[in-house]
Amino acid sequence: MTNAQQDQAPRRQLVAGNWKMHGNAALLRNIISNLLDKEDLPEQVDVLLLPPFPYLSLAAELIGDQRLLLGAQNLSEHEQGAYTGEVSADMLSETGCGYVLVGHSERRELYAESDALVAEKFVIAQRAGLRPILCMGETAEQHERELTEVIIARQLQAVIDRAGIGAFATAVLAYEPVWAIGTGKSASPEQAQQVHAFIRQTIADVDARIAGQIQILYGGSVKPDNAADLFVQTDIDGGLIGGAALHADQFMEICNAG
Repeated sequence: MTNAQQDQAPRRQLVAGNWKMHGNAALLRNIISNLLDKEDLPEQVDVLLLPPFPYLSLAAELIGDQRLLLGAQNLSEHEQGAYTGEVSADMLSETGCGYVLVGHSERRELYAESDALVAEKFVIAQRAGLRPILCMGETAEQHERELTEVIIARQLQAVIDRAGIGAFATAVLAYEPVWAIGTGKSASPEQAQQVHAFIRQTIADVDARIAGQIQILYGGSVKPDNAADLFVQTDIDGGLIGGAALHADQFMEICNAG
């Protein structure tokens, strides 16, 4: 256990299903129905759904006042304005979202989102009352060059510099090694724990109380057969799930592994 975790109350697990640009309304109905029909969702696990933008209102309606959480995959760095095709934080909040991803590796890589832009989105999200899930991770090349901690520290520090450490009291962190997303590869539980411990200690160097309370998720080919080994690690507080979130049975197995 890291120094930051000593004397801290146990954190709840958070399992977040990121659909990316997959699925349809029928799939959404099926997955939410399956989740709500289950009476054995662990009490210590919060289940968060992150469907594509067009399905957020439907998801909010289907969830109602049940114990599922709803979030979005992205948001604009602008609060409002003439930005055709963009979605603001206030719009997401009004739709029923409580969470939003910022800095997902696909946004950083495919859409050239910089650390500074990610930090701005983090701030904008919190202004609207959303809990940002700050995604961080290294590419295969960076991993091979043993730059993981350098990259993680840079991505994390950009947000600390912009938002202040206090902002992390109402945020979630996610470590997603880019080399393990959609590749079938996954960091070993020990590798993932090492990076999570580094993230928590980096936060603890500034504020030990926040470090002991913040949830840090692992995202990178999490499946039913490796979820339990990952989630039992000291500093892994749940998962950011991709492909398996599109299959109700697999997603439920992962939730039960928390």
